Parts: sequence; C-alpha cells; structure tokens
Amino acid sequence: MTDMSVEKPGASVSRATRESKIALPILIVLVVFLAAAPWWAGRADMRLMVEIFYYLVLAQMWNLLAGYAGLVSIGQQAYVGIGGYMLFIGTVFLGVHPLAAVIVAGVAAAILALPSGALLFRLRGPYFAIGAWVLAETFRLIFAQVSALGGGSGMSLPTDIVRSIADGRSAREAVVYWTALGLAVGSVVAVYYLLRSRFGLALTAIRDNEEASGSLGVNAWMTKFSIYIIAAFVTGMTGALIFLQKLRISPDAAFSVNDWTAFVIFMVVIGGIGTIEGPIIGVIVFFVLREFAADWGSWYLILLGTVAIVVMLKAPKGVWGYVAERWGLSILPVARRLDLNSVLDPSRKSRH
Repeated sequence: MTDMSVEKPGASVSRATRESKIALPILIVLVVFLAAAPWWAGRADMRLMVEIFYYLVLAQMWNLLAGYAGLVSIGQQAYVGIGGYMLFIGTVFLGVHPLAAVIVAGVAAAILALPSGALLFRLRGPYFAIGAWVLAETFRLIFAQVSALGGGSGMSLPTDIVRSIADGRSAREAVVYWTALGLAVGSVVAVYYLLRSRFGLALTAIRDNEEASGSLGVNAWMTKFSIYIIAAFVTGMTGALIFLQKLRISPDAAFSVNDWTAFVIFMVVIGGIGTIEGPIIGVIVFFVLREFAADWGSWYLILLGTVAIVVMLKAPKGVWGYVAERWGLSILPVARRLDLNSVLDPSRKSRH
C-alpha cells in the first residue's frame, strides 16, 4: 500500500491519501495485535473472531462480484458448500492434511466454477441471480444423495484427522485462528492490489459503463468471468475453513442461503458496496447487532431488515459510502488523484 505518486511539472498524480498514510501503520499494529490473540484471548473470543474473519472474506468476495463486476449473485453458498465438502473428501478419503485440503478445496471450487459460470453467464440481471441460487440448490441436492458423505444428515471430521492439525486443543484452535486471520487479511490485500492493477482498471471501467469500456478494448465477458472464478476459489477456501472449525458438515448447513449469502449481502449493502472499506464496516455492524439482539428470536431478523431499509433510504451508498462522500475520506484508495495545488499556488506542496 505504498504511495505510487508521479510528479508532473506543476501537478502530481498519487493514489495515497493523508488518511491512508495514517491508517497504514495503525492497520499493521492491529494485525500484529490480532495475531497474538491466542496468548491474550479466551477460547470463545477466538471462535467469534474466526467467524468474523471468514465473514469478512465472504463479504469482500461478494462485493468484488456485485460491487465491481456487476454480478449480483444469491448463490455463492454453492462454493461455500463445495469447499466444505472438498475438505472432508480430501482429508477423509484422500489423506490430505487439513490445512492443505483448504487450498485443495479452493482449487476444486474454482474448477467447478468454470462450467457453472459459463452456463450462468448466459443469463443477465435478475435471471443470473436466480440461476446462481438454483445452481446452489442443485449442488445441495447432489451432496445430500451421496451416502459416503453422510447423505442428508452429514458427517463429522474423524478424531485422528482433527488431531493431525496440531497437538492439543489449544494449539489446534490457534492454527485455525491464524489461518482465518491470514485469509481475511490476504483477501483485503489481494482485492486492494487487484483493483489498483490494470485488470482492476478494466473492472472499474466495466462497472461505470460496460458498453463504453468495450469500445476501449476491454473484454467485459472475460474480465467478469475471471472475477467469478477468483471469487469461487477464495469462497471455496473459506467454506473449507468454516467447516474445519465446525468439524461437522451437512448439506443444509453447507449450502445455507441465509448464512452464507443473505447475511453477506446485508453486510456489503450496509457497509457500502463498491468499496473495500464497506464490507469491513458492514461485518462490524452485523456482529454488533448480532451480539446485541441475537436472543430476540424473530425480532432479531426484523431488526436487521429495519436497519437495512433505513440505511438504503438514508445512505444508499452504505455507511462507509456516506462517510467517504461527506468528509472525503479514503483509507484504502485505489484510484489515482491529480493534485493541482502546485498549479493553483506554486508555493504549496502536494499533500499527497
């Protein structure tokens, strides 16, 4: 996240902002602090943070799909479920180490996304969203029929495989925690640098105006399809991690549209779609509301719906979109900015 500035006579082009320069060391300290959690956090706190981390990954991937590629999917639970089941297949039947199986699960999800995506990309708009949900339900029904994987009731991860992660329960929980933290940080950093690349520039052009981007030589179909495969890969790894923590899987849990898509959409929309910071804010808001009102039963879901409606009416760009627009903040900037201060007043130096 370095300052990629280009000095021009009388002007300067930069990506970094004053806020990003201040935030960078703070974020590094925060990551180091979180990495040390096994030495200062309780077991329940670590499990909660693991859950926060994998929801952050799912939110970043859905935001990449919908916020930048314009692919509004309500079927990403398909790749969560595939990733989870590939973890069990890899560890139980193929003898793969659980941590290596997380990566294998991501690769398997990406491979299955190739034909699935090619089929879904024949659909547009709401038909794409519905088609993605139908695809996820199809995978759920298929896995429910496989008796070797426990059928509809699912299966648990054998004890010897669980013990192969690390010696001792505390050590195993620490390994899962660090894996989740690494995946969360890695997803944010990967999205950040992806959007700063030439590929990200093409993606932004497609988001702003797909027809105009095509006239500039951008292959919109291939760019979107690539994002779909990337999202499937990371979502598959996240699904494997989710069920590595839970140690049990079933078709209904693995392909739950509420847990792995509806809540994720809520986080992204509330936080701010089309921004990197938005999903982070959305995850925080969601977990604060859950910790506050999870015991309210159906009223909890009513509260989530009410919050979503209020935010969409009062701040259509989400909480972070509202903050960024009102105060001009950008902690993780990806766009280049032209500073004309030195042109308007040669005595002033660029703040960027």
